[in-house]
Amino acid sequence: MAQWQGKSRRKKTGGRLHYSRGKRKYEIGREKVDTVLGETKVKTIRTRGGNKKHRLLRGNYANVYDPAKKVSKKVEIKDIVENRANIHYVRRQVITCGCVIDTEIGHARVTSRPGQEGNVNAVLIQ
Repeated sequence: MAQWQGKSRRKKTGGRLHYSRGKRKYEIGREKVDTVLGETKVKTIRTRGGNKKHRLLRGNYANVYDPAKKVSKKVEIKDIVENRANIHYVRRQVITCGCVIDTEIGHARVTSRPGQEGNVNAVLIQ
């Protein structure tokens, strides 16, 4: 079901705003995608203007950058260690931007937005 992302019908004070027009198609949004740990599955959606957006529904690999060696490597994700977005995301194995993942080469912090970009990029934590 579509979500409306238009201007609120309430003022900051709580009073009601009366609009002279209704909702518009360009104001709709989509449900967020919680990327979880598992066998890789990507969904491609059509966005405004005919462009495409890739949503990572499940993923088990990450492109990890090592700042000491200045190299990137594709490694398997073992576990989700910490997620500041929501404490329950660790239990549910949800990958978001800023979460700490345990990989084959060590702990890494996710820098990409998997639900928007379709892949998991991370930087190794020293």
